[in-house]
Amino acid sequence: MSSQGDRLLRGYLSSRIVLLAVGIITPIGILVVNASAFVMRNLVQFRIGIAVCALISSLVLNGLTAAWLLRLAGRRSISLYVQHQEWATIIATIVVLATALLIPIGITYFSRLFVTSR
Repeated sequence: MSSQGDRLLRGYLSSRIVLLAVGIITPIGILVVNASAFVMRNLVQFRIGIAVCALISSLVLNGLTAAWLLRLAGRRSISLYVQHQEWATIIATIVVLATALLIPIGITYFSRLFVTSR
């Protein structure tokens, strides 16, 4: 009888945990949907903020990728990298900055095109 009582207690507790999770997730989801609707309604005003976030994201992700590639080249002792480590770092930095700047500029430019075409 003790095992049946344990199963009932576990079922009761697991249903309470599920209800608690749904009770926490639902209002957060509603807030996220309302925030998304607000941003979409006021997209022109948020364009600069979105571009800044895209710039930061691009810098971080492209910088991490470049650092990983430079470390990989150093570990594998690629002769061109070993001979010109400073230049490889400079070129990688220029590529990261150029690609990171293209994304926000593209977002603001294309958003202006779509706004003026409507």
